[in-house]
Amino acid sequence: MMTSSLSRVVADEFAPETTYLNTSTCGLLPRRTVDAVKALVEENARGSRAGSGDFGAVDRARDGFARIAGVAAGRVAVGSSVAGHVGLIASSLPPGAEVLAPEGEFSSVVSPFAVRGDLTVRYAPLGELADAVGPGTALVAFSSVQSADGRRADLDAVRAAAAAHGARTLLDATQSAGWLPLDAGAYDYTVTAGFKYLLCPRGTSFLTVTEEAQEGLAPVFAGWVAAEDPWGSTYGPVTELASDARRYDEPPAFLSYHGAEQSLALLHEIGVEALHTHATGLAARFRAGLAELGRTPVPADTAVVAVPGLGDRAPELQRAGVMVAGRAGNLRASFHLYNTEADVDRALDLLAGRPQP
Repeated sequence: MMTSSLSRVVADEFAPETTYLNTSTCGLLPRRTVDAVKALVEENARGSRAGSGDFGAVDRARDGFARIAGVAAGRVAVGSSVAGHVGLIASSLPPGAEVLAPEGEFSSVVSPFAVRGDLTVRYAPLGELADAVGPGTALVAFSSVQSADGRRADLDAVRAAAAAHGARTLLDATQSAGWLPLDAGAYDYTVTAGFKYLLCPRGTSFLTVTEEAQEGLAPVFAGWVAAEDPWGSTYGPVTELASDARRYDEPPAFLSYHGAEQSLALLHEIGVEALHTHATGLAARFRAGLAELGRTPVPADTAVVAVPGLGDRAPELQRAGVMVAGRAGNLRASFHLYNTEADVDRALDLLAGRPQP
């Protein structure tokens, strides 16, 4: 059940016109985020600022993600997509290196390795991923929560297996950061798109890199924003890159990052633990209701619920105002801070064919 404090935040920040159970596709934007983006749009239209955005807002968004990820801001680089971050990591691997990933992993996590053509990309069932790590594995790339069906990886087991074989780890936290506690420092790299559970505008993405991993990660996309002195590096080659993970920064999409600053501040005010309790509680209610309807969802203890064989019913629910997704044959519902028990029950009623008020 939603607490009174969470209810007040939701009432102030969100006004969905649908039963929105689709955060795994795209999170709703808080009112404060919308206001920040609108303000920058208006300033850019009037020509009332010297540039197109504020690097201070970018750094405050960096700080906000760092708090959620449990690392120092100096470990965080900003960009625009998970695929771009993964591509940077893929470019650092020597020819012939082996990358291990789960079967059915999200495309952006594996494609940058696969398209190189000179790497060995091997796949294993998610539940057997730790056992599949071997002495020839250079990198294990995997999501904490699978996009297709909401299953959670055995994070401890994969980290332990990678450490035992000297392999690096790349964790995609896109489907979990915001509701599941994240210790980004436990992985060589993490990548996280901001437009899902972090409730940021699309165009925000965060990369974390340990200090040790930075030694072997070339900043191949470096521009002037990645310099130790950005404004002194606008012409000619950058002569001194930033001493921390900012050396991997991409030029920021200011509209997105002005909004991200606000969204991440909101999540920090609420707290990941409170969001975890709320979102997983609603998901458990949905799973229980599905069982009463004779449906067996994919076993998971996450905020994402997938029901095999019902993916083709997603359009029907969407027409009725219940926003869900069809993924890999599954009907996928995903829960976040703006959802309620009434949202769960409405989706179940539609699936059961019960009359609607």
